[in-house]
Amino acid sequence: MANRKIVLLGTGGTIAGTSSGSGNAFGYTAGQVSVEGLVASVPLLPRVLAGRTLVVEQVAQVDSKDMDDALWRALALRCAHWLAQDDVDGLVITHGTDTLEETAYFLHALLAPAKPVVLTCAMRPADALSADGPQNLLDAVVVACDAAARGVSVVCAGVVHGAEAVQKIHTWRLDAFDSGDAGPLAQVARATVFWARNPAPALARYGESAINSIANLSIWPRVEILASHAGARADTVRALVRDGVQGLIVAATGNGTLHHALEPALLEAQAAGVQVWRATRCANGGVLPGEASPFPDAGALSPVKARIALQLQLAAVQQVS
Repeated sequence: MANRKIVLLGTGGTIAGTSSGSGNAFGYTAGQVSVEGLVASVPLLPRVLAGRTLVVEQVAQVDSKDMDDALWRALALRCAHWLAQDDVDGLVITHGTDTLEETAYFLHALLAPAKPVVLTCAMRPADALSADGPQNLLDAVVVACDAAARGVSVVCAGVVHGAEAVQKIHTWRLDAFDSGDAGPLAQVARATVFWARNPAPALARYGESAINSIANLSIWPRVEILASHAGARADTVRALVRDGVQGLIVAATGNGTLHHALEPALLEAQAAGVQVWRATRCANGGVLPGEASPFPDAGALSPVKARIALQLQLAAVQQVS
């Protein structure tokens, strides 16, 4: 493994959070410990790196609830840079849990990497009495070093999730993520990856110049999410259209069904050039094809991931035009 590298990119989050020395697992400030500090908390890293060099880089230091397009752009560009290096075997990204599934899907859809890009996190801050971040970081490096690993995945509480399926399902439990119907990709134990199934194939790129398009976007396409619910009103749709929205993801009920008050306004929006997609509010199942609807469905994608897919699609069209 001489001269081979694993690259660790830090973005902040609870894994880098502190609670002013109180050891409190809940009252804390995210994004306080540097990525170098996180590495120092995991003395077993050299053993699992097996001769590889660990390169560390601080890309951002934020609470992931505040993730935005500019930070995604910066992270994607750094990932693309390192993935292009022949001596880099894989990337690990430390990230907050709140928007982790969105970032994972964004990188998966945009970069479609053949090498492993492994996001990891923590549900307790770095100075908690029983912090979970060090083990999660160690496990993520184990996955990044595994010969079978490829594409974007998420490692938390000893479980490896694929970027397309992963969702945060709990507000405080250490095993806060789940892959729903798809199931996890693997388990990590004793510095070994036990694969349950193969990682999903990389998505087709949004054009060969996709990463350059993202780098050069001055204003990203605006895509919003709205819910279909009891008592839903058309006013919300019309207000978003007046405000210049370019895409709408409807978190629909059941198998993509819409409240009767929403559909006329959504048809108006579609006629005005706004892209309208249906996703489902349900945690599992996705929207099955076959239902007659004037609006395309997002398949198995959750509303937040469908928003990213539509945003990337609109960005690709925007750059061409």
